[in-house]
Amino acid sequence: MVCLHVKELGPEPTYTSPAVCQECHAQGIATWAHLRMCLTCGHVGCCDSSQYRHARAHFSETGHLLMRSIEPGEDWKWCYVDKTIAT
Repeated sequence: MVCLHVKELGPEPTYTSPAVCQECHAQGIATWAHLRMCLTCGHVGCCDSSQYRHARAHFSETGHLLMRSIEPGEDWKWCYVDKTIAT
């Protein structure tokens, strides 16, 4: 499947906050698997391999359907609606 939503994106948000899941950090949780950034608003949450899956929760709450990995050396994007890598 091909994601066409990525073509509708405006400028990508700039990631400027420390490398933490915003919800986990606020709750005093210091461990997660990987971090993802919402390409609509810049929210940073933990991935589906993490216990709380805050990046997916952000999608469910807001409908912001595209995110990208902010792990060092990774630059891929994911579409929650199409369930595919967005290129």
